[in-house]
Amino acid sequence: MLIDTHCHLDAAEFDPDRSQLVERYRAAGVSGIVIPTIGRINFDSIAGLCREYPECRAAYGIHPMYVDRAEPGDLDILKQMLVSGKPVAVGEIGLDRFVAERDDARQELFFVEQLKLARELDLPVLLHVRRAIDPVLKQLRRMRVVGGIAHAFNGSRQQAVEFIKLDFKLGFGGAMTWPRANRIRELAATLPLASIVLETDAPDIPPVWVGQGRNEPVELPRIAQELAILRDISVQEVIEATGANARKVLPNAIW
Repeated sequence: MLIDTHCHLDAAEFDPDRSQLVERYRAAGVSGIVIPTIGRINFDSIAGLCREYPECRAAYGIHPMYVDRAEPGDLDILKQMLVSGKPVAVGEIGLDRFVAERDDARQELFFVEQLKLARELDLPVLLHVRRAIDPVLKQLRRMRVVGGIAHAFNGSRQQAVEFIKLDFKLGFGGAMTWPRANRIRELAATLPLASIVLETDAPDIPPVWVGQGRNEPVELPRIAQELAILRDISVQEVIEATGANARKVLPNAIW
């Protein structure tokens, strides 16, 4: 089963042609989509998309790059959504050490509080780990959750192993398709296939054949093909394995 474990289907870039985009990815064989939130601002819109498109599943969380817009009361609203909104995970949550203008302490606060919610509600998490893998792992060791996905993984082999020890899958997508991304490609080729899930992060992180254009879930079959080439296995093996991995780590999805 071909599952896009991380797609911002609600993004403004898709507003002009979202229904046509959905038809395109369905025709391409994409059978499951996980849509993470960035904060309270899009909880309702993503819930609506999941009602409209039955293959879509919601993850509710407060993204580290949007914690400056969040209020403490948003955590209470988030808990309500996690209890009543039938989510597959808490997400997108984590830390970001890439953006220059940021409040590290505020990111840590919201990350820890959301890990507490995930643990309380026995939900996996979708992690944002950009240039922050070690501090994210530190918090995960302190605040153990049932697992989840390290989205857009771009770390070292040792860091990958640490995530796997904590029952996390690693998300690979468009970045893996760029010939100069040697480290990501080597990890995609050699890490245990049982630890890998596919994603697009659409409309972001486009694959090499899209260039600087808009990424879409319709690119997922070709991303799967690229992983199959790297691992020297059939694309059907990749689709079956990564789909099974996604369903295992997100058991509430029920695709």
